[in-house]
Amino acid sequence: MATAGDTRGELQKELVCAICLDYFDDPVILKCGHNFCRMCILMHWEENGGDDIGYQCPECRMVFGKMSFTKNYLVKNLVDKLSEFDCLKTCRPHAPVKPVKMDGKCERHHEELKLYCHTDRKPICVVCRESRAHRHHDVAPVPEVVEDMKGELKLRLIKLNWQKSMCARVKAIDEQAKSDVKLKKQALKEKIEDDVGALVQFLLDEKDGLLERLEEEEVATTALIDENLKLVESEAAKVDKAITDIQNQLSEGANFESISKAYSSPSHVNLTVQAVNCPPDFTEFTGPFQLILWKKMMHVLHTMPQNLTLDLDTAHPSLAISDFDTKVEEGRVRSQEPDLPQRFTRFFGVLATARYASGQHYWEVDVRDKGVWYLGVTTECSNRKGFVNLSPSAGYWSLCLQDRLYANEEDSRVPVADYWNSPRVGVFLDYDRGHVTFFDAVTMKRIYNFIAYFDEPVSPFFSPGKNDPGSRLQICHFY
Repeated sequence: MATAGDTRGELQKELVCAICLDYFDDPVILKCGHNFCRMCILMHWEENGGDDIGYQCPECRMVFGKMSFTKNYLVKNLVDKLSEFDCLKTCRPHAPVKPVKMDGKCERHHEELKLYCHTDRKPICVVCRESRAHRHHDVAPVPEVVEDMKGELKLRLIKLNWQKSMCARVKAIDEQAKSDVKLKKQALKEKIEDDVGALVQFLLDEKDGLLERLEEEEVATTALIDENLKLVESEAAKVDKAITDIQNQLSEGANFESISKAYSSPSHVNLTVQAVNCPPDFTEFTGPFQLILWKKMMHVLHTMPQNLTLDLDTAHPSLAISDFDTKVEEGRVRSQEPDLPQRFTRFFGVLATARYASGQHYWEVDVRDKGVWYLGVTTECSNRKGFVNLSPSAGYWSLCLQDRLYANEEDSRVPVADYWNSPRVGVFLDYDRGHVTFFDAVTMKRIYNFIAYFDEPVSPFFSPGKNDPGSRLQICHFY
């Protein structure tokens, strides 16, 4: 038989909120039947719920689409009546309900407005409540309505505070994103200035060197000419003096002795005087300057085009490799090559011999007159046997040309261009930053960019496709 102490203990448990572990304060009941303090459940939902994920009951985990509960007057009255006993004293004292006094009186009955009609949404007096106009309306005492309104306002306040915190969070994220954009832009600006500045400085230095050597050649040639001009001028002066002397002797006033002396002196005729036949050597400055500078510039580039070669041990047996292992095309006869672990067996593919585990690398492939091709990079341990899934998760980052140009993304092929008419494709690998970028190698227009994370070495791979004999892919060499 249960004792009074046991009954009191069970009663205490029934009147305790499962969230704050104290006796109910302004208790509300959820649709699932569990009771909580109004502010406790509101705070719980504010922290753990949302319109997108719903609102859970902390006890049974039932999910509600919105914040919804009903005030439990029965539990509230029970707590209020039993709180006089020491065994049910709550840890926090209840604030006494302050009487709410409405301004003015009923215009019709001149009584105090102590009630509120929910149907008409206006305060009424006790006489109005019994009148025919409000007899069947939803009417409640003004203090209770005020409490309900305050509860609703608290709920709105919680939602508004949550919305305010969300605005502050979004603002902080956007402000950080704005700052990151500026920092990234500044870093890229500095990189552009450094990279382009290095090329500009290289060209300026080369220009200054060429002009300096051109000036030296001109100075050397004109020095020879100036020396010869001095000699010619000296000879011309001597000839002028001899002419003047002879003309003086031929005048009527000359005597025999002076004429005889002039006749006996040797004639000054120097037949060795001639123009300098020494044209300047300007051959160094008549070549293809742009090509020469481009070739020299390659040695100052951070990323030089790679002269790749194909790895015959990875080539599908139906592929023919030629031109010093730079050209690949579909062969007419299947070769009897050993089935090595790294060899493609179904997909018409072949790797380059290069393996990259860091740095930036660029290479170009000649695809002129080619209707089908696959180009990209693949990891060292990617699948080469049977069906090959050309997706990033399988270790392949590639473009392909079939009826149009596609990027082989994770779930499907993404159309990149409706047609392709460029003779060359450029592939840029930034291993450390995880970028694989494809370019039209003629205009250097970017076609597509993959963002990846590499945790093993990668290699360039190539495929001329099937059923397209006679057309080939060829790796471009530049030096």
